[in-house]
Amino acid sequence: MPLLDTPVRIGVQLQPQHQASYQVIRDAVRRFEDMGVDVLFNWDHFYPLSGDPEGTHYESWTELASWAELTERVEFGALVNCNSYRNPDLQADMARTIDHISAKGGVGRFIFGTGSGWFQRDYDEYGYEFGTVGSRLDDLAAALPRIEARWAKLNPAPTRKIPVLIGGKGEQKTLRLVARHADIWHSFVPAPELTRLLGVLESWGEKEGRDVSGIVVSSEIGRVDTADADASYAAGARLFTIGISGDNIDVDLVQRWLDWRDSKN
Repeated sequence: MPLLDTPVRIGVQLQPQHQASYQVIRDAVRRFEDMGVDVLFNWDHFYPLSGDPEGTHYESWTELASWAELTERVEFGALVNCNSYRNPDLQADMARTIDHISAKGGVGRFIFGTGSGWFQRDYDEYGYEFGTVGSRLDDLAAALPRIEARWAKLNPAPTRKIPVLIGGKGEQKTLRLVARHADIWHSFVPAPELTRLLGVLESWGEKEGRDVSGIVVSSEIGRVDTADADASYAAGARLFTIGISGDNIDVDLVQRWLDWRDSKN
């Protein structure tokens, strides 16, 4: 799979947990856009994933709608939306509406990041059937064509082809869905494994009749050094995301990665 001739971009995942108030997130969104961050993410869960399990937490989609109004330039979305919680056609309509809210210059900035779900407490507490890894992936496979079909029917239509980001590394189901539907693949893997999985993705692309070299490869850098990021870059990654949680918004960390981005571009 050839390397993309595309610039490096830096994302920040503002994990919506353990904030003293929503003002912390609001201020961080504005500050990171001003700093030049390329993409802002949250996640689609109902409870904290680390720290105090009963700590403060905010819902993803309503938060993203607020970001559409708060920002002017930055792209944004969930890393990732959970397909299980909402009817596929409703997801499409929500995404289309947020796309329009964010279209300050005529073109929206929303990224539809999605996955099959995994955090059982979300399901148990909110009354969703947890199923199995396989059944949740099958549900995602069934949902994505419905989402794409709904985008084609909505009036008004989305302002652009809303980019689809799919997260996960499963070789038999997830990567086939990436080859079939995704514009961005969030890999969750270090460079050595990334190289191998890109080969798997390319094989699925051949079976699906799609050239997958245009898919942007996404990776996480919150707990790695620049040598690791350089290796992921060499393997083909071009979107690198830092996870930030709670009230301690590490602006200096983000600036260091922005400087690294600029050195690559």
